[in-house]
Amino acid sequence: MVGFNSTSFHPATFQLAGFPGQEAAYHWIAVPFLVLYVTAMAGNCLVLCIVWADRRLHQPMYLFLCMLAVNDLGLSLSTLPTVLGTFCFHFTDIAFHACLAQMFFIHSFSFMESGILVAMAFDRLVAICNPLRYVAILTNPRIVGIGLAVLIKSTSMIFPFPFLIKRLPICKSNVLSHAYCLHSDMMRLACADTTVNNIYGLFATLFTYGLDSMFIILSYIKILKTVLSIASHEQRLTALNTCISHICAVLLFYVPIVAVAVMHRFGKNVPHVVQILMSYVYLFVTPVLNPVIYSVKTKEIRGRLQRRLMGTRR
Repeated sequence: MVGFNSTSFHPATFQLAGFPGQEAAYHWIAVPFLVLYVTAMAGNCLVLCIVWADRRLHQPMYLFLCMLAVNDLGLSLSTLPTVLGTFCFHFTDIAFHACLAQMFFIHSFSFMESGILVAMAFDRLVAICNPLRYVAILTNPRIVGIGLAVLIKSTSMIFPFPFLIKRLPICKSNVLSHAYCLHSDMMRLACADTTVNNIYGLFATLFTYGLDSMFIILSYIKILKTVLSIASHEQRLTALNTCISHICAVLLFYVPIVAVAVMHRFGKNVPHVVQILMSYVYLFVTPVLNPVIYSVKTKEIRGRLQRRLMGTRR
């Protein structure tokens, strides 16, 4: 029996769902999630420690990388309690207001990830197109200001979401589609007009992901023009090589978002389990692979990581 708040028609709790029909295998499903969480935590903490310990890495590119690592840690920690609770302990209930809070943090960190990727694109733009003024343009106070701007923009865009959900009477069900709370998932349970939620959700998504991706594309068009104007073939490759890690991070972030959006819009015949898996990929794979990409493709990070590992073996 679902308990409802009699004054606002909100359920006292939501029921989280992992993979419907696979409850008997949850202890096995929990294993890859545990591996993903441990890898994400260890990888991002290692990147932070390497940059923090070496003052030579206190440069704009690596400071933005630290922002990305902190954001990925926040995104992982936002989903960790309910995902592990669902799969490890079969604890599927979450309080209404706790669900709102988790929704706020998940969407905020997702929006911040997009903003940080834009900042990193700007960093590459300045480094390649205006290298002589790179340090003068990207000073530490300016980097802090960019980080605060990303934080304020992202949280302010998500701030209305909990209130838009609270105004809706939720009486269809209290069962969510995932092991965590999302705005669209909670909204579908409402038995009232959700036009405002739909319009604002679409606006927030397009304003954030749409404008951010457009700026990243324009930045790389400018970067490509500058690189092609360089006479030396080796210098061209060197300049482009500094962008590889960022390009991989951008694709890793935006491709699952586009895939999930297309699947929800046009994939009515796609099996439900595939839709669930794509949603998990969108939230869990990025925090795991970002530190791997930057550790492999960034010479300075890779070199210091190798020295640390060799020092540990000794």
